[in-house]
Amino acid sequence: MSAPSDPADSQPDEPAGPVRPMSALAVMAYRAIGMAALGLAIAGAFLPLLPTTIFLIVAAWAFGKSAPKLRARLYAHKRFGPTLKAWDQRGAIPPRAKIAALLGMTISWVVLTLTTHRPWLSAVVGVVLIGCAAYVLTRPSA
Repeated sequence: MSAPSDPADSQPDEPAGPVRPMSALAVMAYRAIGMAALGLAIAGAFLPLLPTTIFLIVAAWAFGKSAPKLRARLYAHKRFGPTLKAWDQRGAIPPRAKIAALLGMTISWVVLTLTTHRPWLSAVVGVVLIGCAAYVLTRPSA
């Protein structure tokens, strides 16, 4: 009878089937998504109500599928790289980003509530934003 093997010595499982390379159309689509998200992230760095980080996360994901060098450049960025790495590795959101997200959601809901004549709309949006806020608050801090 043999001794049980150490899990640290085991090799990762092989993919179930053959890995097919992506089509040129798929690569172009992922790059287009990455470039669009990067453009929105850049705009968000200058426009107060447009988020930056979520668009950088989408860009990193899309570039990871189509252009690893571009993804590596995002991760190497001195300002945004650490936030992207924290999200990728631990699902972490920095405390300042949490505060900004909660403040943005609160201001948006207040403006909607004061400007709409449909109380049901304010209530529905409020419930959705409470769910979003709960998600943000339950993420680990970077």
